Amino acid sequence: MNQYRIAVVVGSLRKDSFNRKLASAIVRLAPSEFSFKQVQIGDLPLYNQDDDTNQAESVKRLKGEIAASQGLLFVTAEYNRSIPGVLKNAIDHASRLYGQSAWAGKPAGVLGASVGAIGTAMAQQHLRNVLAYLDVPTLCQPEAFIHAKDGLFDENGNIGADSKKFLQNWMDQYVAWVKKHVR
Repeated sequence: MNQYRIAVVVGSLRKDSFNRKLASAIVRLAPSEFSFKQVQIGDLPLYNQDDDTNQAESVKRLKGEIAASQGLLFVTAEYNRSIPGVLKNAIDHASRLYGQSAWAGKPAGVLGASVGAIGTAMAQQHLRNVLAYLDVPTLCQPEAFIHAKDGLFDENGNIGADSKKFLQNWMDQYVAWVKKHVR
């Protein structure tokens, strides 16, 4: 049986973020041959092209974790109708040096939760645009614009009963997507 290592990129730094909770909960819906690791992005310096040939250790770590993975899972917040700056910063760092992107060819899934009724729809669309440029094949359907409200998580931090069927279907489709695209 193949083992699939997935790098999870959470686009929020807040300790109690809905998206960090979602990232921790949704991976429990994956089959056992999938393992997930949340990569740290909060310690990255602001991207500066002058540093491309002398990248910080935190940048090298991020790129190494992405390179060692067979797939990507982005769980993002939405800030001002787009992706958080910290997520864009991480994407920019791991895409450099030009022609040496750690992201290229890695199959990805994108989802996110917000207290707003449309979830993170705009942020996800912007993220998909960036990922398309970076040659990241991204699962398009089903979309998961999650409204973070009571019952999304149960008392143990798992996906709640009202959302479990929908998110299990999302995870099943994501698993099939990764298996189809792993090089």
